[in-house]
Amino acid sequence: MTGADGSIAELTTERLLLRGWRETDREPWAAMNADPQVRRFFPGTLSRVESDASMDRFQAGLVERGYGLWAVEARATGAFAGFVGLDPVSDEYPCAPAMEIGWRLAREHWGQGFATEGARAVLQHAFGPLGFTELVSLTTVTNAPSRRVMEKIGMTYDPADDFDNPRVPGWWGAPHVVYRLAAPRDRTAAS
Repeated sequence: MTGADGSIAELTTERLLLRGWRETDREPWAAMNADPQVRRFFPGTLSRVESDASMDRFQAGLVERGYGLWAVEARATGAFAGFVGLDPVSDEYPCAPAMEIGWRLAREHWGQGFATEGARAVLQHAFGPLGFTELVSLTTVTNAPSRRVMEKIGMTYDPADDFDNPRVPGWWGAPHVVYRLAAPRDRTAAS
């Protein structure tokens, strides 16, 4: 949570640091958003202006709520790797109100288990200090890599929750799927 001095909580795993966004993240974040492979399950890539605006929103959310979409840094190298974190589900989605756990990594960080490792740290924080009772995760039905992460962290899928994304009617990426995870009864056991 945001400290008295305005600092943002950092989450640390064996290989990752989840932290607030820095000015030095702008360039690698923009490169990620311009990569068609990273954005293949989205309607398109982002311009530099759109990328910068999203980073500013993510940092403002961290400052405002004390949690949000943390920048991910690979501890071994200090390299920016993407984001993992929590974001309120948009009111226009049928599963709202809900809190979503999500992730996106630069291509050079794929296949190393970073999304799962970061998501597990976020789960512990969400179900522990933040006191959430349930989290959801949303993606396109075709996004097998993210769906595998959702399953690895213990989330479950119900096809009855599928929906077409109202922000992009007729988009090929529809429908979206919803995975859910309830907080453990013994919150100290969240892992």
